[in-house]
Amino acid sequence: MIRYLKNKEIDVVKWDECIRKSFNGNIYALSWYLDIVHDGWEALVEDDYERVMPLTVATKFGVYYMFQPYFTQQLGIFSTKRLNPDVIGKFIENIPKHIRYININLNSFNKLKANGLKITANKNHIQDLIKEYPEIAKKYSTNTKRNLQKSVKYKLSLMKNIKPELVIQLFRANRGKTIKKWNKTHYQNLSRLMYSAMYKGKGLIYGVFTESNQLCAGALFVKSNDRLVFLFSGSNKTARENGAMTYLIDTVIREFSRSQLVLDFEGSNNPNLARFYKGFGAKEIEYMSVEINRLTFPFKELFTLYKRFR
Repeated sequence: MIRYLKNKEIDVVKWDECIRKSFNGNIYALSWYLDIVHDGWEALVEDDYERVMPLTVATKFGVYYMFQPYFTQQLGIFSTKRLNPDVIGKFIENIPKHIRYININLNSFNKLKANGLKITANKNHIQDLIKEYPEIAKKYSTNTKRNLQKSVKYKLSLMKNIKPELVIQLFRANRGKTIKKWNKTHYQNLSRLMYSAMYKGKGLIYGVFTESNQLCAGALFVKSNDRLVFLFSGSNKTARENGAMTYLIDTVIREFSRSQLVLDFEGSNNPNLARFYKGFGAKEIEYMSVEINRLTFPFKELFTLYKRFR
């Protein structure tokens, strides 16, 4: 039986144990992570936490809705047992009817029949790190190898466990200027995520410095459920010229090669980013987004606009 639970009704110990044991568990679905990215999250729980689905419910214009929280690429249904499209469909059907608009990402193990739903396929890129580093590096693209040669030429150096603020500041001063949707709260949540991940032994922060000791690229990786997720990064113009981000990712691959981990690049539908990730030998996989619109005029139009500017 699938039950709908409010936040205070959720047994977080059982919840996290389910995510830990799930064959498709990921860090985004752990209770502490959800608490940061979407305070007050709710849930669908089957039986004694054998299958679960976080519900990131909020209200706007007096309407209950669900959007994908920032910093969570994939949520959906997590299970300690077998999953199939019928089970996924059953969970979707059990999302309470008072939630009038839904636009969420499922995880790559959640296959869903359309059945009148609006479903979109998204691209992600992953790489197994089980092989020896030389064997992995042998499959690097010509451009990736060229960028690694640049990093040697420019005498870059890498430092672990730099302060989260340094990476965030680097991002805000560069790519962040083009992202108008992010406000002070988003950056505060990101900072909390980075510090919490490090405190719990789940976060790794790397920084790449120029020969003159200037930070030009930085990245946060989080580790959970045999996955190493490339969660967030920042870089500047100098990094694009000296191959810093290629050097950073190559260092991580070198460090974690011969492990049971999968490197999850967390994207991308962007062709340029996809090409960059494939340059390391990453393979493309898909995950689904599902949209359900139970709204009537004028809320239907309002949420269409809200989605665009959110």
